[in-house]
Amino acid sequence: MAREMMYGEAIAAAIMEEMERDSSVVFYGQNLAMTERDPFLRKFGKKRVRIAPISETAETGVAVGAAMTGLRPIVELWMSEFMLVAFDELINEAPRLRYMSGGQVKVPLVFKAGYGFAAGWAGQHSNCVYHTMMGIPGLKVALPSTAADAKGLMAAAIRDDNPVVYLHHYMLTLDKELVPEGSFVIPFGVAALKRAGTDVTIVATGWMVKKSLAAAEMLAEQGISAEVIDPRTLAPLDIETILKSVKKTGRLVLVDQATRHASAAAIIAAEMAEHGLKALKAPVKFVTALDTSIPFSEPLENYVLPNEEKIVAAVKSVVAKQAATV
Repeated sequence: MAREMMYGEAIAAAIMEEMERDSSVVFYGQNLAMTERDPFLRKFGKKRVRIAPISETAETGVAVGAAMTGLRPIVELWMSEFMLVAFDELINEAPRLRYMSGGQVKVPLVFKAGYGFAAGWAGQHSNCVYHTMMGIPGLKVALPSTAADAKGLMAAAIRDDNPVVYLHHYMLTLDKELVPEGSFVIPFGVAALKRAGTDVTIVATGWMVKKSLAAAEMLAEQGISAEVIDPRTLAPLDIETILKSVKKTGRLVLVDQATRHASAAAIIAAEMAEHGLKALKAPVKFVTALDTSIPFSEPLENYVLPNEEKIVAAVKSVVAKQAATV
């Protein structure tokens, strides 16, 4: 069975169901359990749900220690930029303890944070910093783009025996779709084919998946068939699905809200250069944020960030280049 849920609601449903399933799951962090009416607090009590001081270093440090003792903490860090002050625990401690102990110590925890809040929140709240976490051995990174994916990936993150950075996009919070009820797990490292196509492959993450699908509709009206792929997790990254699509279409457009030189798109492009270069009929095209801080001004914000029109223009440029060389 499935029912319509908002993206944010689906995340909460996954956490609630996993806490019901496994008593070792605990949930704490910023803006939680602020009143006795909090549904998590009412259901699970103060031993498993609690508010934390606004100290990301303390929150992440406690999570690492709790995970090592056998608990499965979910830490609400609110915004991904706030995680930067706790990078020693996030990057240098949590992901490496299992390896350094020869597998004797597990660190099953979820660092949950929103990102990409492009609604006038400007330079320190609208960023995409996931590139800093992609290549860290032992650390997994999930970026759901739909409500169903948000639920399935959260369940997978909680059940994983490794630390997971779970990033939910604030601009998707109210988006609705049918979401499976009950236990629903999406395995990490499996990309989703969001739309089939034959002329060009568009690989997008997070909010940009929604924009890429809208662009694909616009392109279809002009006779261009775009395939849209969402990696869903950046670590592990499903290169095989992307490569298979590129071998079919011969063209690749990478859409990423992050800045060009600090993006997941740059990593995917590098993998395609090594493994899929012979399949490409045109150079890989980037549609990313400009290399600048996100402005507060709405017109300037729109100028800096990717949108449907920029995606359409990029696709038409790679298709036109092939047509010109035939």
